[in-house]
Amino acid sequence: MATEIHRDAWGIPHLRADSAAELAHAQGLVTARDRAWQLEVERHRAQGTSASFLGRSALAWDRFARRARLDDTARRCFTELERRDPETADWVRAYAGGVNAGLAEGADAAPEFARTHLTPGPWHPWTPLGVWLATHILFAGFPAKLWREQVAAHLGADAIGLFAADGPGTSGSNGWLVSGERTVTGQPVIAGDPHRWIEDPGVYQQIHLSCPEFDVVGLAVPGVPGIAHFGHTGTVAWAITNAMADYQDLYRERLRRTGAGVEALGPDGVWHRAARHTEIVEVAGEEPVEVEVLETDRGPVVIGGPEGLDGDPVDLVGPAGLAEAADPAPGRPAPDGPAGQSAPAAFADPVGPAAPAAPNHPVDPDSTPLAITLRYPPRVTGDLGFGALLPLLRARRVADVDRAFDRWAEPVNVVQAADTEGGVLHRVAGWVPLRAEANRLRVVPAWEPGHEWHGRQETPRAGLTDGVAVMANQRGPAGPLGVEFAPPHRHDRIAALLAGRERWSAADMPAIHTDTHLASASALLDHLRTLDALTPEASALRDRLLAWDRRMDADSADAALYSAVRGAVVRQLAAHPAFAALAAPPAYPELFRPWLALLPRVGFALEHLLRAEELHGIDRPSAVRAAVEEVAARPPAGVWGDTHRLAPWRALEPQTPYDEPGLSGDHDCVLCTSGVPGLTDRAARGPAARYVWDLARREDSRWVVPLGASGVPGSPHHRDQLPLWLAGDLVPVVTDWALLKKETDV
Repeated sequence: MATEIHRDAWGIPHLRADSAAELAHAQGLVTARDRAWQLEVERHRAQGTSASFLGRSALAWDRFARRARLDDTARRCFTELERRDPETADWVRAYAGGVNAGLAEGADAAPEFARTHLTPGPWHPWTPLGVWLATHILFAGFPAKLWREQVAAHLGADAIGLFAADGPGTSGSNGWLVSGERTVTGQPVIAGDPHRWIEDPGVYQQIHLSCPEFDVVGLAVPGVPGIAHFGHTGTVAWAITNAMADYQDLYRERLRRTGAGVEALGPDGVWHRAARHTEIVEVAGEEPVEVEVLETDRGPVVIGGPEGLDGDPVDLVGPAGLAEAADPAPGRPAPDGPAGQSAPAAFADPVGPAAPAAPNHPVDPDSTPLAITLRYPPRVTGDLGFGALLPLLRARRVADVDRAFDRWAEPVNVVQAADTEGGVLHRVAGWVPLRAEANRLRVVPAWEPGHEWHGRQETPRAGLTDGVAVMANQRGPAGPLGVEFAPPHRHDRIAALLAGRERWSAADMPAIHTDTHLASASALLDHLRTLDALTPEASALRDRLLAWDRRMDADSADAALYSAVRGAVVRQLAAHPAFAALAAPPAYPELFRPWLALLPRVGFALEHLLRAEELHGIDRPSAVRAAVEEVAARPPAGVWGDTHRLAPWRALEPQTPYDEPGLSGDHDCVLCTSGVPGLTDRAARGPAARYVWDLARREDSRWVVPLGASGVPGSPHHRDQLPLWLAGDLVPVVTDWALLKKETDV
């Protein structure tokens, strides 16, 4: 049988081949044809070369990608994959080959290439690993540790908990499993929706992969072979939510320059050689930028350098270039040290054998400038978890899925799975290091002992309650592995809705996906209830909000009023002198600013701040009173959907902007469409897909994405699923080849 590409009515690709490797090639090929622009953006982001065609707006990311060694880590991980699992390495290589075979055709159809004068470049076997790593490196939100440091420094360590929340940089999900005893068919149903930045093209790709070994439908990540997060093989299905685990560490480093390069003070009290080289970042329309790349025994330096935290050694290339002056041979990788090693490191020695101890020059360590390094599992172990991908496709029962996820690494997820024989699974999967508690909470000193990694933690397992398991990033089975979790509102609401009916079907699930009840509103409404002596207008507004049904529906004027009052309260609190020291973030790279900005932090933590017994002397009733009076004097004229509008991220804005629709939902609703309270109602985050996996009949499963299957503007399938996504409707999952339209043989 020739490899075949079929399409359903929504343009979703259905692929059939004689082997897993040929199928991977076809998956790469069809993805390149449908999403060439997206793939090239992701490849360049993984390499740290996206500013070469996107300009200065992409420079902050490219600097981070270079300094964090993303591309080098992907190469290491692929080398290890070849050694440990050559079959999977060949399968990934086949996918990259398929991408290369389809890129030229895909680029011809995508107008962004002509606009940016970008020519597609070759995909290497490790490129899919780089795409996966770049997509998830900020997923666990390690910059939150920088924020905690700021709070502790200015308000004290006890204040850190006030701001604990599912904050501006995290990605969450809803997921629920209903066992056969609670369904109308007697077979399980799994449903949910991953919450990510809404992107155009979308971050998930609906796809059907079939060969003699397996036949799987699911949501793939463009640029990565197989179906990692959400899949249905016909006899077993699985889905994930973000576990909110903490598995990346930040170390405060003491660095100094010497005649031989750069040294870092280790926990043994000795200065050790750090790996060092420089790289050139091209910037469209501007002069290139030189980046000094440093790596200590803990990991790559991502903030600061030998000159200190505010001395990021990045300057325009030229006679005055800082790195050029410091090194007689800029651009040449250091031949020794941790960054030059290709093998994964031992746990006791973070990135391999230490370079020979440098002479102990008479330098006072306390006066040495500081920098911050990032330690993350793939850099340490050489493993991104790609060994799980083929076993997942081949899974027939829950036990197969369980064994596959034993090999999972990054990111750390909560897995739910069920099969047609009644098996169910609810567990955490991923690579979390064993280390000191302080590592999880704050930036720790590299020169002090006790902060090393000592292997991998066991991941917890959980069961079902009354035939149901619900995960919504709350402190659940992953509790021992994390620090900050989402408030329990989404979890509690889903659990309550499921408890309200004895038997459920796949067709019932969209009503849960689209629930808009906002339980977290009670904190602000309770303050409103106690106010008196308001102006007549403010009194009427208070009474109206207290009678509101707390549903954030797009056509609700009351929801718009609530949001306006909430935003005014956030601004009142953020402007209080008690928080003044947090208003100006430190001179860290701009990539980390979303985690360090005070207004979003107050907005996402508002419920905690309003319910705390005491808030650093802030008169919260007065702040709420001022906010209500402010909104009563100038109330919004429309409904929630007028300001709460979809705001997808695009690497390149379209020449003709879309009139994006208004949305229902809010951050703590099950329908999680999130703006930034106090700053903007526009929703950049939300359900990046919705799915319902029916184990009774796979054909009764449903799915939808925010826009469509094609990444090409103007294609009939670029935005054809948007009306369904807005309405809460789902697209049928088609698995009968007779109902599909054959597009071509490969």
